[in-house]
Amino acid sequence: MELRHLRCFLAVAEELYFARAAERLHIAQSPLSRAIKELEDDPGVQLFVRNRRRTRLTPAGHVFQKDVRQLFNAIAQARDNVQSVASGRRGVLLHSLQQITHDFDGLYG
Repeated sequence: MELRHLRCFLAVAEELYFARAAERLHIAQSPLSRAIKELEDDPGVQLFVRNRRRTRLTPAGHVFQKDVRQLFNAIAQARDNVQSVASGRRGVLLHSLQQITHDFDGLYG
């Protein structure tokens, strides 16, 4: 599971259309579909129900969407914390990206 897979997942989960998600990510639809397939194959769980007309999240997809959003929020917070420490505005780093990704891998890896 890679961050690019998770970015692709969030785009499709938010757009619910592969074409729009691909456009939003500035990639072709084929690599986006491949990334979602790889993501679903990793834990062996279907995250989307797809047909010609629409795409929907499965119950597992809804749970995963919430968790992935939290992960990206934590990554953004970790980046902000590092920048604050580096600029001298903050003396203690609250979260480490390594711990966050380790925890995520423990849940989904």
